[in-house]
Amino acid sequence: MATFKFELVSPERILFSGDVVSVIIPSTEGEMTVLAGHAPLVATLKAGIVFVQTSGDNGKEFFVNGGLVEINAASTTILAEQGRFLEDVNSTVLDQEILTAETKLTGSHDEDEKKRLHDALVQLREFKNVFEQRKAA
Repeated sequence: MATFKFELVSPERILFSGDVVSVIIPSTEGEMTVLAGHAPLVATLKAGIVFVQTSGDNGKEFFVNGGLVEINAASTTILAEQGRFLEDVNSTVLDQEILTAETKLTGSHDEDEKKRLHDALVQLREFKNVFEQRKAA
């Protein structure tokens, strides 16, 4: 299988760096799967799970909340506003993320910023619902 370079970076650390077979990314335009040789693209991320498939493993999952992904034929890089290993995420963490987003929205006076924060808050709430359903299954 063809592989490509992938890096997932959060403000605190590099969460993943290496050769991968595929990456599934939660973009604001919809979920997308990246394979080797993908057309160049830059997209905005929404709250969700990044699934990374390497050769010979069951895959790795990461939580991201906002940021950008840059894709080209040879590599893909995610610069996440927030990123964590999925096993480090629970309802308490998501509740805190939601509270932070609500606080930022309440304090914002710029209409464009309010729209962006509102959209991010909706995405976080949707993700929390999906996350809790997934944990219950």
